Amino acid sequence: MLPKYNVTATLQCAGNRRTAMSITRKVKGVGWNVSAIGNAVWGGAKLADILELIGVPKLTSSTQSGGKHIEFVSIDKCEEENGGPYKASIPLSQATNPEADVLLAYEMNGEPLNRDHGYPLRVIVPGVIGARSVKWLDSINIIAEECQGFFMQKDYKMFPPSVDWGNISWNTRKPQMDFPVQSVICSLEDAQSIKPGKVRISGYAVSGGCRGIERVDVSIDGGKTWREATRFQKTGTPYIADGISNDKWAWVLFELTVDIPQSTEIIAKAVDSAANVQPEKVQDIWNLRGILNTSWHRVHVRIGHSNM
Repeated sequence: MLPKYNVTATLQCAGNRRTAMSITRKVKGVGWNVSAIGNAVWGGAKLADILELIGVPKLTSSTQSGGKHIEFVSIDKCEEENGGPYKASIPLSQATNPEADVLLAYEMNGEPLNRDHGYPLRVIVPGVIGARSVKWLDSINIIAEECQGFFMQKDYKMFPPSVDWGNISWNTRKPQMDFPVQSVICSLEDAQSIKPGKVRISGYAVSGGCRGIERVDVSIDGGKTWREATRFQKTGTPYIADGISNDKWAWVLFELTVDIPQSTEIIAKAVDSAANVQPEKVQDIWNLRGILNTSWHRVHVRIGHSNM
């Protein structure tokens, strides 16, 4: 019997915050605001252990027969695959690395997966866009090239702002895997009325590829000056980027209480442990599919009668 592992990991849709990107210039995709993301404790078997059972050693990048990728195939059928199954893949080197914590999960937050979250079995690929964590798993294949499915080859790729539907060439870009550093203010909504005085500013920050959050900076004057927010994952326990007690694949919560005497623009931006920082302007990272909007998160507040 394979050992069960619990991994606390954040899954984030590549289209999180797509709505704000579409305001700059219309993009194609579901109009997510800031909540196409979630954090959970996933329980299951490590894929590295399962592959070892069939003769693929841990920390393997290529099999003797030339396999270099692991493909996950869902029971779910989709129009984009002409009625075929949804599928995605990850490199074999990632699948066979126990430290990558790739799971075949059958539990979520201590309970069996429900139908919406992939019952009875799904893949969890921590630190990678949610599209690769295939739900309702049907089969696993070892393949020589990355998956040729629609959502690997003709979707979820990062193009520059100069590319539009008239000049796109899908094979010029690799499928998106790790998600970049991200932060969002959750305690305030844009255009919200608040009372003057002390205001609590809080939200989440997360980065892909097992990169911790080094700091979260908050501005209450539209980016002229910045203050560092406190960070935590567990109540009463200060968070230290890449600390041994951290949940390394999970989001980090931030908080700052400040005096806000007048209407203003409040901004949050995070820096991860590799010193990656969120870009200032959404225009600089606009892309036709509206993925990976990790620009500074901004909310405008006005002093008046609170509607909270």
